[in-house]
Amino acid sequence: MKKRFAVAFTGPSNSGKTTLVEKVAKTLIEGRKVAIIKNDPKDKAVFDTESKDSDKFTKTGAEVVITSPTRTTYFSQREKTLDDIVSMINDFDILLVEGLKTLPLPRIAIFRNKIDESYFACSEAIATDESINLSDYQIPEHITLLDLNNTTQIIEWIDTHAKEL
Repeated sequence: MKKRFAVAFTGPSNSGKTTLVEKVAKTLIEGRKVAIIKNDPKDKAVFDTESKDSDKFTKTGAEVVITSPTRTTYFSQREKTLDDIVSMINDFDILLVEGLKTLPLPRIAIFRNKIDESYFACSEAIATDESINLSDYQIPEHITLLDLNNTTQIIEWIDTHAKEL
């Protein structure tokens, strides 16, 4: 069986998670089979609405699963575990997970304008842009600092840190 890897993205609303996952997926899909899982805690995902996250993700060419507390959209109408979803998708090289910060996956936290330090406990890296002055924060030594606008750097981190499933 071929090796499959996973990494997660987390952060506050409007921090740029969807945009980053979309950019990473579009780059990775050129040479790999990409799957995306997005957590939908408010159960509001819509697939065919222009500019919505789920619509953006489906346009990357990746297999897409949208999860929420009340449904999983991918041939199912009930919530699935990560293992259930992985076995449903099955054919992928890299899995990008947006949200679901309780999953035991290497995680990049995304921040713009300010850093929410509560994410430090569940993150191995943080990606920020020029709107944040990193010297204003006490960032733990174990956290790698990434440039939110440098997709190549983020993919290099993913390639080094993604968890084999």
